Amino acid sequence: MALNNKPRLKDAAFRRFLSLVLITLFGVVLLLFLLQTNTVSNLVTEYSNESGLDFELTYNHTHFRRLLNVPKQSELSILLEKRNLLPPRNLDLFPKLANDHITIVLYVHNRPQYLRVVVESLSKVVGIGETLLIVSHDGYFQEMNKIVEGIRFCQVKQIFAPYSPHVFKKSFPGVSPLDCKDKEDAVKKNCTGNPDQYGNHRSPKIVSLKHHWWWMMNTVWDGLMETHKHSGHILFIEEDHFIFPNAYRNLQSLTALKPKKCPNCYAANLAPSDVKSRGEGWDSLIAERMGNVGYAFNRTVWRKIRTKAREFCFFDDYNWDITMWATVYPSFGGPVYSLRGPRTSAVHFGKCGLHQGQGNKESCIDKGVVNIEVPEIDKGGNINSEWGVQVLQNQGGYQAGFKGWGGWGDLRDRELCLEFANMYHFRHGTSS
Repeated sequence: MALNNKPRLKDAAFRRFLSLVLITLFGVVLLLFLLQTNTVSNLVTEYSNESGLDFELTYNHTHFRRLLNVPKQSELSILLEKRNLLPPRNLDLFPKLANDHITIVLYVHNRPQYLRVVVESLSKVVGIGETLLIVSHDGYFQEMNKIVEGIRFCQVKQIFAPYSPHVFKKSFPGVSPLDCKDKEDAVKKNCTGNPDQYGNHRSPKIVSLKHHWWWMMNTVWDGLMETHKHSGHILFIEEDHFIFPNAYRNLQSLTALKPKKCPNCYAANLAPSDVKSRGEGWDSLIAERMGNVGYAFNRTVWRKIRTKAREFCFFDDYNWDITMWATVYPSFGGPVYSLRGPRTSAVHFGKCGLHQGQGNKESCIDKGVVNIEVPEIDKGGNINSEWGVQVLQNQGGYQAGFKGWGGWGDLRDRELCLEFANMYHFRHGTSS
């Protein structure tokens, strides 16, 4: 009888083993489903309510990324970095992107009253459903996240800067208890930090502007599955840029005409470099210095920018755009022109800085109301392929030789900035 029971015992053991395998597979599938369907709000709430969690960054986030030489991440930082791996939403509504689509990147901070205006304007852009919208957040803010999660007019992917000072509450790159403040003497006060050229120590809320832009650029071009092989142009806009209905069609025309009409132009712009201008209204295209409202360039230009990482990261100015104008662009060895139309397709409407008037305070934009009139002519594409190009030379603005407004003197910020330039590339030159 004992001999006859052996096959049955083996069968029972096998069934138990098979059951465990199936349960494990079900658990993995369920976890992946929850990660794809849960909002960031749910993930943050779920994990932040747990006590004693000790996450360690032991996994490879993508096959591009290497570990950064940065302080230990907070729980929220790790959660946001995992969230960056999720695919775009609205794939059921927009399953395919147009072959010649221009990806749009909207980088935001914490001005929900602005973001609502921009999202509403984007919803009316002709052709918006053909492309991918990437929203890059400077940290995590629940109301900002909620607005973006409500977008239904195109594919949308959210990414969150995991090393934003807003994510680190008690340590660098956020506020550290031992950090020097204002104009304190590091030796006398026994505090940490390097002052800028004006004697001021770092302000985390201020340095986050430059950190976010640089992290975003490196991540979008080199770190995302959706864009790391994108060969065309990528458009970059901000949360206080009102986008006209014809913006996408005009940008398609400009990027198509650029190789022939202005082969030396580095980019295409939706708006004049003078943010107060609505354009000249001429019957010609315009080539001028690159602006910071609705600018688009391709991977060739990005690679050129990235080679100037040290110049970017060591220039003592907390503004990314002034840094580009004063040190990066001049290092290219010639004028850095951008091609645009004679009428604007985007308007800068912000009346307060990125870290003023945050939250629900509405005083920054006419008591919460933005009244931007869009003329009928600007509701459809209005770029004429037969136009010539008028080149605007010797324009004003920040130039080579400007020493910077400061705010970027701390060696830790400069080193973190350089790390962002290397995070999707091997240190020893095995990739470019």
